[in-house]
Amino acid sequence: MFSAPTRAQISPGPLSRAHQAWNGPTQCTFCHRLGGGSEKFRCLECHTEIAQRLAAHRGYHAAVVNPQAAEKDCARCHSEHNGENFQLIRWEPSLKGFDHSKTGYVLEGKHAGLACQQCHNATRISPAERATIKMKDLNRSFLGLSRDCLTCHKDAHQGQLGKDCARCHNFNDWKTVTGFNHSRTRFPLTGAHARVPCQKCHKPEADNPQLLRYAGIPFGRCTDCHADPHHGAFKAACESCHSTVAWKQISQIKIGTVFDHSRTKYPLLGKHADVQCDACHKGADFNLPLAFNRCLDCHTDPHQGQFVARRDGGDCAACHTVDGFKPSTFGVREHAATTYPLEGKHLNVACAKCHIPAVATTVVGVSTVTVVSTVYKIKRTACKDCHADIHRGQFAGPSDDNRCEACHTVHGFVPSTFTLARHNSTRFPLTGGHVATPCGECHQARKPPGSNLPAPYRFANLTCQECHADPHHNEFAARMQQPGPQGKPQGCEACHSTVSWTESLQFNHATTAFPLLGAHRAVACMSCHKPPNLEVTMKNVVFNSAPKACHGCHEDPHAGQFAMAGSNPECSSCHSVERWKPSQFDHDTRADFALKGAHANVLCTGCHKNVRIVEGKPVLFYKPTPKDCAACHGPSVPKQG
Repeated sequence: MFSAPTRAQISPGPLSRAHQAWNGPTQCTFCHRLGGGSEKFRCLECHTEIAQRLAAHRGYHAAVVNPQAAEKDCARCHSEHNGENFQLIRWEPSLKGFDHSKTGYVLEGKHAGLACQQCHNATRISPAERATIKMKDLNRSFLGLSRDCLTCHKDAHQGQLGKDCARCHNFNDWKTVTGFNHSRTRFPLTGAHARVPCQKCHKPEADNPQLLRYAGIPFGRCTDCHADPHHGAFKAACESCHSTVAWKQISQIKIGTVFDHSRTKYPLLGKHADVQCDACHKGADFNLPLAFNRCLDCHTDPHQGQFVARRDGGDCAACHTVDGFKPSTFGVREHAATTYPLEGKHLNVACAKCHIPAVATTVVGVSTVTVVSTVYKIKRTACKDCHADIHRGQFAGPSDDNRCEACHTVHGFVPSTFTLARHNSTRFPLTGGHVATPCGECHQARKPPGSNLPAPYRFANLTCQECHADPHHNEFAARMQQPGPQGKPQGCEACHSTVSWTESLQFNHATTAFPLLGAHRAVACMSCHKPPNLEVTMKNVVFNSAPKACHGCHEDPHAGQFAMAGSNPECSSCHSVERWKPSQFDHDTRADFALKGAHANVLCTGCHKNVRIVEGKPVLFYKPTPKDCAACHGPSVPKQG
């Protein structure tokens, strides 16, 4: 026996708790090969479960052990002679952080979130694998698990579909069968079948409600799954008329190949050929006899019995065909046979414009049903029965009685048949410029914004102001109120007529404070009555503001030579309204140099020669003019006596 100091010199250190049975200097060969030194290990002679996996190149150790180093490589992770409490298995960085892909089995989907013990526990290890594992507490072992899904999961299909779950399922969601393709089976899913839940066809077994049946399901005929709604009326296969797209979406072409409706008592024509079978054969019972002699056997009467009194009893075929309920075959020719033949614009009016739907209620059993039906028997004695009165009762009096035809025809509301001759029989005969004025210029709705007033045709006031604005702004109100020949106020006619507004031939200027005399008679109105703001019309002229003195219109050609104290010169003292020249100035009485003898025949400019430029214009100045002879005749003028 070796003493303690001797063991300390021979052994590199005490073994861990797992290897305590081989502690001591005489036990080395249990772990080390004799003569091989400290680097020759016999680990796999005891750990046979690891040896088997290394030999099979399976599991974690096969991925991390260096084959050339063999058992020597074990010490790289499992170091010994470090004391009894040393842990031989150390997880770096931690057990939860272990890279499971190194085992050859990558954790994906839901597997990645599982705790280790949910898979690595004794219940998951098969008996055959248990026999190869020497560890007593198998709940601490990470060996012995198979990678088959059924190692951990129950087979929901109980062996019907094999053991390879990954053919249909994935690790993310068991119920989402992404890997399964029904088209690879003997019954590919098409049309509506593709949307049917699996359990609709794969039903539970009678003795095992949890087990859905996937194998051995008959599918050769539709009736293997579906009931026959026709109760054996047809011998042909379902797919002869129907498809998996939709049961009610029936191929008329297919039907024609297996069933000829023309061989029945009711051949399908027009729109009937496109009608789905169950529209007539309710409940798809084709053995049930159907009435078909009258349209109303299948169709409701949209006219609610309006035509039952006709000779044909309201036969639908009189106006409609099987090619379509609309358009009706009841046209203009048929309408001409009624009490209201269509003429003019009425020929192009849509039926629904006159024959409008009416809403009525009726009691069916205990329910009140609203019925909408187009009315064909309508009142049509007057235009107003269909048309609104655009004149709002203006012609409702005894002489007119709202008879639209007095002014209009069915060929068009406009133009009216109300002629000029008829207008001249009214209280306002059209003369002058009024004859060419369109009706709408006078008869137009003078309505405020937002109102809905009609155009007026009955005027209480027939004065010009009813239609025309006063361009004189009430300047001649007093004159317009003066009575005319008939004793009524003259109004605008005091100056104007309907022939022409601008040619005021009826105005007598002599009745004003400034009668037109002499040359003034030929002067245009605008020359004296000037428009404001450089306007070119007399629309806004203020006539009473026209000046009456000469200087109001005429410039002073004498540059103020004859202005009187505090006032303008009086032109009429020398000139007249007949003409400006010759002047009527009396030189003998109004000047201090009487014209006598030869002077009486001398022109004014012979003596008055003092011309000055005033504001750019030459002006002849009459004062001062010399009176001595020498001033005009020179010093050598001979003197008498």
